[in-house]
Amino acid sequence: MSEASSIEQLSALRMKYHERKDAFLEQNISVKDPFCVFRDWLNDALNTKEILEPNAAALATVDAAGKPSNRFVLVKEANEDGFTFFTNYGSRKADNIASNANVAIAIYWMPLRRSIRIEGVAEKIPEAASLKYFHERPRASQIGAVASPQSQRIPSRSYLDEIEKGIKEKLGPDGEVPLPNWGGYLVRPNLIEFWQGQTDRLHDRICFRRGPGVESEVDGKLVHGGENGWVYERLAP
Repeated sequence: MSEASSIEQLSALRMKYHERKDAFLEQNISVKDPFCVFRDWLNDALNTKEILEPNAAALATVDAAGKPSNRFVLVKEANEDGFTFFTNYGSRKADNIASNANVAIAIYWMPLRRSIRIEGVAEKIPEAASLKYFHERPRASQIGAVASPQSQRIPSRSYLDEIEKGIKEKLGPDGEVPLPNWGGYLVRPNLIEFWQGQTDRLHDRICFRRGPGVESEVDGKLVHGGENGWVYERLAP
């Protein structure tokens, strides 16, 4: 296949989304709080067998020089405080967050034709909470976290295998795996946007915002008052 024909195939791709009768409307949101909407949409995703990892999310960060980077993480907790994921504290994402705590998260559930976009500020969770979750993970995953100097250059795959082997020999079959430089981040959101695709490309976008001064923007026409300090608005697709 030539490069030209490959590009032509991409340009011809068309996904069928929702029809107008299934539009995502403000009046269908019973509680005007984004965490309530998130829970409803997450339950739909959890009950959709085609979605194998409903908690998979793309996390975007920016380094001290303003250069962005993006990668997938697994959201392990979502509540009124925010969204929690875990990582090595020596990783590139952790270095980025140390210099600029503003992050963005995107979740896409293709079978539902839905996406959620989150903007907020990341902060480390207490070490005790990280330790508790760390020891809830499978033992192999705990050892893997100790063995891997995440985001650092390594000479080969066998280099990691040797480190892992050494850790297993040192700990034995029952030794407790020590917590490495690893733990959770809580992303406290100030913006959560819900997107639902429409076949005619007039997609639905309802955005919730929270922060200093946002409630003064409420006019009942473009910006509406929600609950728990949130305001919401519809954005053009």
